Amino acid sequence: MSHPIYRVMGFEIAGPYTLRVLFDDGTEQVIDFRPVLEGPLYGPLQDEALFRQVAIDPEAHTLVWPNGADFDPETLHDWPKYVDDLKRRASRWAASQAQAR
Repeated sequence: MSHPIYRVMGFEIAGPYTLRVLFDDGTEQVIDFRPVLEGPLYGPLQDEALFRQVAIDPEAHTLVWPNGADFDPETLHDWPKYVDDLKRRASRWAASQAQAR
């Protein structure tokens, strides 16, 4: 099953852990990433200095961070459709880490 292909064309930092993301179809999303920043890949982005090092990958046309974190451009484009599931995953990961301690 395929999904639409979107490209991130630009972004700006709109607040702490929040980006305004511009797409090739002329749409934009304002995304607060804070609720999904858990786990070995996204957790390090809780460091705001690292989060602010976001860039656009020139080949994949998505947001990337120096630690290897990224999101599928379709997920970013349709963030409201995915955010609740991403939050649940982040919460489960955080809870499992708290139990392990």
